[in-house]
Amino acid sequence: MEFLRSLKKDDILDLFSHSFCSKCQALLHSRITTLRKRKLDETCSTDEGFESSLDMPLNGSASNSQSLTGRNGKQWDNPRNSSQRRDSATSVNKSLVGCKQSDFELLLNDGICEDSSFKNGLSEEKKERIRYSLVCCRKDFTFVEKVNSRHINVVQGLELHTEVFNALEQKKIVEWIYRLQWRGKQGKLKDRTYSEPRKWMRGKGRVTIQFGCCYNYAVDKSGKPPGIMRDEEVDPLPPVFKQMIKRMVRWNIIPSSCIPDSCIVNIYEEGDCIPPHIDHRDFVRPFYTVSFLSECKILFGSNLRVVCAGEFAGPICISLPVGSVFVLNGHGANIAKHCIPSVSTKRISITFRKMKQSKLPYKFSPDPDLVGIKPLAFSSLNKSDKAQDEVRNLNIQQHKAESVESESDIVCNTEKASFRVK
Repeated sequence: MEFLRSLKKDDILDLFSHSFCSKCQALLHSRITTLRKRKLDETCSTDEGFESSLDMPLNGSASNSQSLTGRNGKQWDNPRNSSQRRDSATSVNKSLVGCKQSDFELLLNDGICEDSSFKNGLSEEKKERIRYSLVCCRKDFTFVEKVNSRHINVVQGLELHTEVFNALEQKKIVEWIYRLQWRGKQGKLKDRTYSEPRKWMRGKGRVTIQFGCCYNYAVDKSGKPPGIMRDEEVDPLPPVFKQMIKRMVRWNIIPSSCIPDSCIVNIYEEGDCIPPHIDHRDFVRPFYTVSFLSECKILFGSNLRVVCAGEFAGPICISLPVGSVFVLNGHGANIAKHCIPSVSTKRISITFRKMKQSKLPYKFSPDPDLVGIKPLAFSSLNKSDKAQDEVRNLNIQQHKAESVESESDIVCNTEKASFRVK
């Protein structure tokens, strides 16, 4: 086996291309084709250093998957222990190699049931219609403040879309993010893509992974101001993130006229936060934040107060459930500041943004996968409670016909605790 691994592609082809009968040749060709397809699916990366880890099992166990989310495992309980982090990164790497690009494409276009190979007899359009019907949207955020002698609803333009990504999709996306984090720790991403605090202090810093552009948060050592650094390069958007963008455009969350071309991943450990700020004008409004692992609070207001390290006070508090997409636009993006107080447990968010044309990196080129995406025809329809009940009942009936273990595997809970900011 070691000898075969040492051979080059041409040597292997020469070795297996002689002295076989027609049946054996056909069988060999089929096996090689299957193996090649599996290897292509195992990773979308061409980085040789990362591909060297792909000789591990293709399917992680359930216990591995649970530990990756940080909900049942304890490897993330003490995030400030550096040796513990290294051990966690190693276990993450071993468990994630079974995460195939084709899985994401299937999950992010279906997502109806936990087993993507489940035969439910529904067309792809009907399955997507059912998933879309379960998304709830709130746009009625209201809080009036006096700004520059004018009374303004400072949260006008905010939207919260819940149930956009179901539990299985969230798990797969988080696994992909852990893979990216591991690559960043190993130096396998471009220099400015991955960053983490040199020394952790409460209320200071968090792990970030940037794609599409390099954003400078503050004046750096060379005197460059905050904003997009046009002469710096980072890695392009990963395929799974592009699938997420397609989902949000198709479901009319992201307008087709403002498709994001960059994003930042924030990985929060217990105690991490984001201080009060307004996103830089180098980015077009709106922008979109997707939440994972744990629900958290985001504060808004024209004036937010720092209580102590990592703790803030403001007049408006909004909960961001896991799997939701929070849209920042209008006064909510331009007048009100926002912040994330110190989180009590591990959290991950992805914020997608579109760069201004005049601020694009010098070596930037549009991604052809994100060109020409259009919303689905039914995504502009009003989703009444009655319509949601009808498609939910249809979904349950379809799955019962196939002896599904429980309704909870099929239908996301759409009963939301309604709240109104006063």
